[in-house]
Amino acid sequence: MQLRIQFLGTSGTVPTVERNTSSIFISFGGEKFLFDCGEGTQRQMMKAKTGFSINSIFITHMHTDHFIGIFGLIESMSLNGRKADLNVFCPEPKFLEGLFSEFGYENLDFRINVRELKDGESVRFQRFRIEAFETKHVVKSVGYALIEDDFYRFSPKKAIELGIKPGPLYKKLAEGNEVVIEGRRITPEMVTDGIVRGRRVVYTGDTRPIKKTIEISRNADLLIHDSSFTSDLQEWAEITKHSTAREAGEIARLAGVKRLYLTHISARYSKDTLPLLEDARKVFENVEVAEDLANIELNRKNR
Repeated sequence: MQLRIQFLGTSGTVPTVERNTSSIFISFGGEKFLFDCGEGTQRQMMKAKTGFSINSIFITHMHTDHFIGIFGLIESMSLNGRKADLNVFCPEPKFLEGLFSEFGYENLDFRINVRELKDGESVRFQRFRIEAFETKHVVKSVGYALIEDDFYRFSPKKAIELGIKPGPLYKKLAEGNEVVIEGRRITPEMVTDGIVRGRRVVYTGDTRPIKKTIEISRNADLLIHDSSFTSDLQEWAEITKHSTAREAGEIARLAGVKRLYLTHISARYSKDTLPLLEDARKVFENVEVAEDLANIELNRKNR
């Protein structure tokens, strides 16, 4: 099952010529959704050719560089004749509902469902979930983790050896269900080569480095972490409740993640992100600076 991640906006609070404000498009298991939706996200979606048929938007916090683009996107969806519900998850639903009411969005041809997600709460999809986790910013905020279900690696050879013919029973066993054949109980463990760990992608939004991020990111395939500044601006990062690139690298190292992408890049690095990369690599090697419209295919073969 293909997992595609596309950076639509990677700048800090202020957009630059090179970078739009925060947004990430994800396509996985037939679902399409956004993490954050900063100003200009719909134009970035056009450039990336993602289409507007997303099902959900997950907002990390109510700073405009992370959510203001939702209004233009909704207008475009309406003009394009959307009928399907749009689900919006955020830490402060009453605030967002009030804005939607001011814009008259109760009269659209589709419903906008706004729901709060707190630390540890999740939204269930067919083969994965999106789990919110506590972050530390100047306003109420959460990050989000995409967590794929673990599954059994089905072995047709073992099934044949047990006298199970190819057909519907294969699917049931592959999905982790028991079956009964001629009075014999066949468990998934009998016809599999063990459990395959599901993929995990973690996005922090804006935050100081905290223990909760390490816990949710443990052995993650990909961590996308706030990296607004280099370490020489440590004091400013602490005042504004952001992270330095080195701090992001330290979180990645402690969590044992496979790959780290730095995002929410301050405009002061718009022409040269090498200082951020070098800062993070002092503590964690497998790191990249996220670039607008960069595309990641997180398949099992390249984990």
